[in-house]
Amino acid sequence: MRRRDFIVLVSGAASWHAAAGAQQATKISQIGVLSLGRGDKSDTSLKTLDAFVSALRELGYTEGLNIAFDRRFADGDANKLSGLAQELVGHRVDAIVALATTAARAAKRATSVIPIVAIAMADPVEDELASSLAQPGGNVTGTTFLGPELVSKRLQLLKQIVPGLSRVVVLWHPRAYGERTWPAC
Repeated sequence: MRRRDFIVLVSGAASWHAAAGAQQATKISQIGVLSLGRGDKSDTSLKTLDAFVSALRELGYTEGLNIAFDRRFADGDANKLSGLAQELVGHRVDAIVALATTAARAAKRATSVIPIVAIAMADPVEDELASSLAQPGGNVTGTTFLGPELVSKRLQLLKQIVPGLSRVVVLWHPRAYGERTWPAC
């Protein structure tokens, strides 16, 4: 075998081996899920989690292939959330998905580094999950049902969905929006 042929052969084999190794070393993102719920069929928050996983699948993330979920449920006991959040941090997840405010607060107490995506927060400013709505800062992001300016729009949508609607009862907590948030709205 000529020297040049040998070098081409070895170089090709080395690059093939490196490429095969790189494919095997593809990191699977670890997503921690933290919920106050029970994690069984009676848990309505599972519909939210299922929708989240489905949306990720549409974006090309497949559980077991390029993403993995580490799910933690507190079985309705808010006192368990802090310990469960610490477990997720200890497992070095890449992000934490917190279902609702209570779980988001526990996750934020557990880490200031790991990104937290909170789904359905109440008042992120008053609950100290964000500095302000305009400039949240920190490691928490997500969705909130906050928005007094959207109440009329929500009623309009309800009227469109139920055309024969003539009366609506609204239950309103007088402190639904904290003083830190209300001036910003």
